[in-house]
Amino acid sequence: MKKISRRNFLKTSAAVASGLMLSTEESWAKEIMPSDSAKTLSNNNNGYIYDAKGLPTVVLGKTGVTVPRMAFGLGSRFCTVKSEEEADNLLRKALDNGLYYWDTASVYSNADGTIISESRIGNVVKENRDRIFLSTKISNRDPYEAMRSIELSMRRMGTDRFDVLMIHDVHSLEDNKKILEKGGLLDILYRMKEEKVTRFIGFSGHADPKALTDMAEKGDFDTMLFAMNHWPGGKDDLTDRQEQVIPVAQKKNMGIMLMKVIRPLDTIKGLNADELVRYALSLKGPHGITVGMDSMKVLESNLRILREFKPMSSLEMERVEMALTPFFHHENLPWMKKDYFDGFWS
Repeated sequence: MKKISRRNFLKTSAAVASGLMLSTEESWAKEIMPSDSAKTLSNNNNGYIYDAKGLPTVVLGKTGVTVPRMAFGLGSRFCTVKSEEEADNLLRKALDNGLYYWDTASVYSNADGTIISESRIGNVVKENRDRIFLSTKISNRDPYEAMRSIELSMRRMGTDRFDVLMIHDVHSLEDNKKILEKGGLLDILYRMKEEKVTRFIGFSGHADPKALTDMAEKGDFDTMLFAMNHWPGGKDDLTDRQEQVIPVAQKKNMGIMLMKVIRPLDTIKGLNADELVRYALSLKGPHGITVGMDSMKVLESNLRILREFKPMSSLEMERVEMALTPFFHHENLPWMKKDYFDGFWS
């Protein structure tokens, strides 16, 4: 099928939504590699030129695309940057230093909604589209509203295509039923991939690992992004999300990314941000991590960690895990509450 033009997208969106509603691992050493040349090209880049600038990279599962082991998270932390000039400089420096995997969402904004992530990154995306591996997310479960959201995201970022289009915040089995129903949101994503609006599809989640494994098993996804902490809350039932979800995703060769890796800093005193990033990068199973950045200092620190990265020893991992005990027990974690909605806190 022909690629949908941005100008005709909304009209096509309504027709697609209406029609859908009516019709129907390799080893650790091999997975993680330093970029051995300036241009980080993969077999599935389709004309894109990604340049990791020597940062460690990995093939993102069945996508076949080589990406840096850290994605630039463009959620709440990035949206707290008040100066548009500073935000623009942050984006350009990240890209010029090899961080070309960008993760945003239609609902990412600052607390009062005056700064919209997709709109903020639009100028840089338009100027550098073929250099950026661009991922965004849809929150609307209604197919028609989802199509309108996709069109809005395209207009905000000045692009007619995404690299990854994700279902945002899969959070319960009940939510899954709505997403998976005939003519529902998942069928919209399948159609968007078929129509070349997006190269790949995926989903994100913060909560119940049963919902995440169910979605991974029942859908034909390329990638997933989920929070690095345990579920459900309370010290008597510590079900490890990573141990449940990752094996299911690996069986389907999905690209696996972790988020919330530095959130323990918000609730636990004495933790070291560098160690948290190294810890997350040292976990076996995930291909990489998504990290929000709100200053040049943070960006430069993360670039240094990546350039110097060596996996933690088992003793180092144990020491960090001991310090993370309150985090694993869900103490003061907003996204573990039933009424949490991922938007300006991401």
